[in-house]
Amino acid sequence: MTAIAPTLPMGPLELRPGAERYDVVGGGAIVLALAEGDTAEVTSPAGAQSCLVAAFDSNGRSDPGLVGLSGAAPPQPLIGLLCADVVDARRVKAGLDRRGIDLESTRATELFGPSTGAGASGTLAAQTSVVCVIAAPGQAVLAEGKLPPSDLIINIQRAQIPEPGEEFLPAPLTDPNQDFRIQRTTATAYQVKAGQFIQIIDVAGRQCSDFQALGVRLLDAGTEAAIDSTTTRTLGGASYPSPGLFAKFFDANMAPMVELIQDTVGRHDTFNLACTAKYYEEMGYPGHVNCTDNINEVLNPYGVGPRRGWEAVNFFYNTNVDATNQIYLDEPWSRPGDYVLVRALQDLVCVSTACPCDVDAANGWDPTDIHIRVYPARNKFKKATAFRMTADAKPELTKETGFHPRTSNLTRNFTEYQGYWLANSYTNRGVISEYWACREAAAVIDLSPLRKYEVVGPDAQQLLQTCLTRNVSKLADGQVVYSAMCYPTGGMIDDGTLFRLGRENFRWIGGSDTSGLWLREQAQELGLKAWVKSSTNQLHNLQVQGPNSREILKDIVWTRPDQPTLAELAWFRFSVARLGGPEGVPLVVSRTGYTGELGYEIFCHPTHATEVWDSVWAAGQGNGLAPMGLEALDILRIEAGLVFAGSEFDDQTDPFEAGIGFTVPVKSKSSGFIGKKALLARSQNPQRKLVGLELEGGEIGIHGDTVHVGRSQVGVVTSGTISPVLAKNIALCRMSVEHAEVGCEVAVGKLDGHQKRIPAQVVRFPFYDPDKDRVRAN
Repeated sequence: MTAIAPTLPMGPLELRPGAERYDVVGGGAIVLALAEGDTAEVTSPAGAQSCLVAAFDSNGRSDPGLVGLSGAAPPQPLIGLLCADVVDARRVKAGLDRRGIDLESTRATELFGPSTGAGASGTLAAQTSVVCVIAAPGQAVLAEGKLPPSDLIINIQRAQIPEPGEEFLPAPLTDPNQDFRIQRTTATAYQVKAGQFIQIIDVAGRQCSDFQALGVRLLDAGTEAAIDSTTTRTLGGASYPSPGLFAKFFDANMAPMVELIQDTVGRHDTFNLACTAKYYEEMGYPGHVNCTDNINEVLNPYGVGPRRGWEAVNFFYNTNVDATNQIYLDEPWSRPGDYVLVRALQDLVCVSTACPCDVDAANGWDPTDIHIRVYPARNKFKKATAFRMTADAKPELTKETGFHPRTSNLTRNFTEYQGYWLANSYTNRGVISEYWACREAAAVIDLSPLRKYEVVGPDAQQLLQTCLTRNVSKLADGQVVYSAMCYPTGGMIDDGTLFRLGRENFRWIGGSDTSGLWLREQAQELGLKAWVKSSTNQLHNLQVQGPNSREILKDIVWTRPDQPTLAELAWFRFSVARLGGPEGVPLVVSRTGYTGELGYEIFCHPTHATEVWDSVWAAGQGNGLAPMGLEALDILRIEAGLVFAGSEFDDQTDPFEAGIGFTVPVKSKSSGFIGKKALLARSQNPQRKLVGLELEGGEIGIHGDTVHVGRSQVGVVTSGTISPVLAKNIALCRMSVEHAEVGCEVAVGKLDGHQKRIPAQVVRFPFYDPDKDRVRAN
């Protein structure tokens, strides 16, 4: 029996039938096949980015008229406009080569030019079946007077709607040795060898797939050793593994079975059984097809006995546990073409299902297919999760920063942060050792994932004056200012630093892409002649922090006579510099940081990152320089009272409540800025304030711990740590103003907030160097 699924409207992020979306990386290109009648709309979200198109018929003949272009603009040679170091461009060259198309002689037609505004678009209409190259030309390395290339978005509408599911199947990662479809509501068993990779693909999106694996060696000996979720959760310390250090699934004897290598979804289930006959019977659907019976059927030929309920890894199944201890489910996060990639750690008999549940939201009410590909063990795939700049953007697998070849030689302990792998701590050093290196000598940390946006144009200052709380009109060339950015409600979008490179040239550096996209949206809404272009991929950065940082850098950072030398560089100033001498690697060096110590940030192109690291490392060997990871950095920034997104602030928190009210000159900044009215009202009627707490004992206050006076909750801990230099248990807390005075006695709630209390007292904040004497050191 199969229940009839209700007809539901498509979700806001779903594509209509026949619609496809592709992204072209700035400086790269993409090859697409279009059939007669297909249309492709190409958009430049950032603007100031040209788009070149070359179309080829079945004989390899190039003609812009094949996609409805007149070719009025002078054609340009395509090959010279593709960045050699952009992967997409290299793939295009290889793809056209396979088709016998001579890229050397190919000339492309401009769909739109580099002077277009943000959101500019153009449409291609296929007159016949064509192979189309769409390029976003530009140089990957930031050059003086040149903006970085930016991405293009392509939305295709097919004239002929493909068969359901087929249009979403992504290209193989490499040549597979097994490639098969699991039809909706069924299961398939298959064997893999140790070292082989299994890709499980959600073809149409929002579809669960139960996965189980049994070791062949023990199975041949009569023992069924399968993946055990309880053992896996216990050994990994998480609800389910993720790519990285804790990525393995184990059997009940703690033998590793498979390792998760790539995951473009990030939400799965290991608490529930694969669906069973009893599950449906209890819901009033006796006889409903179920995953457990399907698994029993396909594993029977391998001598595996039947079970009433199969434990399984429920890939793409969206479950969680709420505050009342109830496990709940909702529609999967997976979208068409999303996948997981696992590596077999022993010879295995595997089974995967395309779950048949259509009586709840587990499969978005409409079961669809799952696709399996198995790749040979000789391949190498980078460990990665998926990062999306916005909710509707394509997933991007976790990247390595330009400094990763050096940091990965010193540690394997990495965490995903904003789409990149960053070190947590370093082998044979550890968090406390790294911390003391920064406080007493110097430390170097890779913070390349910080988001960088070039804000340029005649109206760039007006845009930033409108969107930032700081008075940008007072910012001098070569100066840096720390600022908040707020919504009209006064809630914070982001905090960050603004660099002024020239009269019409600024660089915004924040924690997330949300702030850059907000700037771009406001420029469009206000009709300003200003462009906002991401340069995150062109600028990777190290922080060199600590009392010895100036001594380390002074002899390796060269500056022109018109720029401050490193020794002259003042706090919150920057210099355009080079590494080692006038012909060295181009750099931007700022006297900024996130530790509360004297320190600098060095920005360079990722292709030069290892050279920069090597120079800094060599110069630091006589000055106590150590590598530092994120865990030590967190202790340092809490001691210094520096705020972190998601801890001290979010979009429901204003800058006053986040402890950075000094960034909001509501009275001295005469011009209006977004959120000014709300912030003025909030400043006159404050409700909460960020304060410092000193806790008794050694149990740390963690983010979300409630703070009480009697039974009344008066605050919440935002961050906490044991301070090595102060030998105290400290925390940052968002407190009701009535209890924010220094000396006020409160209690931090543990367990349910009432059963266990830790006495605490409001203390002066910041905890370390509150007068900023060290960071201002001359």
